[in-house]
Amino acid sequence: MTATAQHGTGDEAFRRLGELAFSAGVAAAVQTAARLRVPDVLDEDPLPVERLAEKVGLDAHRLYRLLRTLTSYGVFAEPQPRHFAQTDVSVLLREDHPQSLRAIVLWVGSPWTWQSWPRLEDALRSGESVIPSVFGKDFYTYLKEDAPADEKVFAQAMTESSIRSSAAVAEALDLSTATTVVDIGGGQGHLLRTLLRHNPHLHGVLFDLETVVPGAYEELREGGELGSRTRILGGNCLESVPVEADVYLLKNLLDWPDDFSVAVLRNIRAAARPGARVVVVDSLVDAHPDEMTITTALDLFLLLNMGGQKHSRGEFEELYARAGIEVTGVTSAPGTLPRLHLVEGRIPAAG
Repeated sequence: MTATAQHGTGDEAFRRLGELAFSAGVAAAVQTAARLRVPDVLDEDPLPVERLAEKVGLDAHRLYRLLRTLTSYGVFAEPQPRHFAQTDVSVLLREDHPQSLRAIVLWVGSPWTWQSWPRLEDALRSGESVIPSVFGKDFYTYLKEDAPADEKVFAQAMTESSIRSSAAVAEALDLSTATTVVDIGGGQGHLLRTLLRHNPHLHGVLFDLETVVPGAYEELREGGELGSRTRILGGNCLESVPVEADVYLLKNLLDWPDDFSVAVLRNIRAAARPGARVVVVDSLVDAHPDEMTITTALDLFLLLNMGGQKHSRGEFEELYARAGIEVTGVTSAPGTLPRLHLVEGRIPAAG
């Protein structure tokens, strides 16, 4: 029996494939609504499309066509004809929402992505980022030199992610016996700030690139609320990690090519004393089937822009083994999406 004969060709299959084929248009519609700030001007009560169009400066009928599309996907609601209301989905596109996803939505729809996704086959064949072939330079150089607006959105997206997840990580990570933690690639220090507030006995080191650490939160700086317990250090973890600590924390950092990830882990091992803990905080690509529509697409996204990937538990264990670090366990951080996991290892005794 052929594959065609084995599987039905009912309406549901046609509908599902049609949705997938046009999903780029749906993504563009969501991103456009965010850029127009439709959710920001729509309050609790439904508004007629004509009033919304005045607020966002758009033709009413064309705005209606956009909102009709998004309503069909449950982003907005249409309680009466041509009147639109917020939903639990649309409010997450508001900039002032405490769990806002606005910057992340805009980031994954940045102009460079629309030029890169058509090259997915090239990335799959080479295993490398397509950015150099599209823009003539590596991803981060391109952002800095040619797309500063996208670079700003990227920073905002990373901050949004930290705001949503830091408290959950602080609850899941037992630092009761640690005295010093270093957050490698910690950005502005949102996670470190949360950990220090959660653990009054703890001292922390914020370690990131020389160009990044000047943006550290004021609370972590000298004279700030947590300044007496914080050290801010610039450097490149691919070259060295010149810090001795009880816990080495890497959140959403090891998504680049595996050789880079192993280099960072080996640099940690070279700096750390035996018994020190290494904790990678990241989503696992296949841990939760209900999240794989997000994690697997993110995996391809990372392949495009950096030649990187999301990992399974087994793949993280392989990275640790290549660096000579013993895996001691994996725990989850409830309340995060995609769900974050803490993959913990320990620096073995010398010899």
